[in-house]
Amino acid sequence: MKESCSLWTVPEHALHATRKAAELARLMKPVEFRIVVAYDPIPLYLGEPNMQIVITNRKGEAEEILNAAVKEVGAVPCEIHTEILEGDPASAILEIANVRKSDVIVMGSRGLGRLAGLLLGSTSQKVVSHAPCPVLIVR
Repeated sequence: MKESCSLWTVPEHALHATRKAAELARLMKPVEFRIVVAYDPIPLYLGEPNMQIVITNRKGEAEEILNAAVKEVGAVPCEIHTEILEGDPASAILEIANVRKSDVIVMGSRGLGRLAGLLLGSTSQKVVSHAPCPVLIVR
């Protein structure tokens, strides 16, 4: 069996939002700081071994993004919690915000523009519309 090597690029909009969230945490001095990475559900129709390959790849990519975000945050005056979730990213963010009683959500914007956002429905638009707390969208 061949081993594969994958290289993932952490989206710049996510790192920029992470930096802004860390700056905000340093000013606000919250009790906890939560980093959430969510990836789209894996389709069941893939079957084995394809499904296992996709699961491994998506989890690896999510861990890479999470590790980069934790590194980007650096020192903050609170406890850092991390979570990786499978599911619709907007739904996952909203669920965590509700369950963990978040004071603010900081997230990046991919900048798809108004037309793409209207046609596709952007994650940030869904979160802003349904969040139980203020949302800061970082461009």
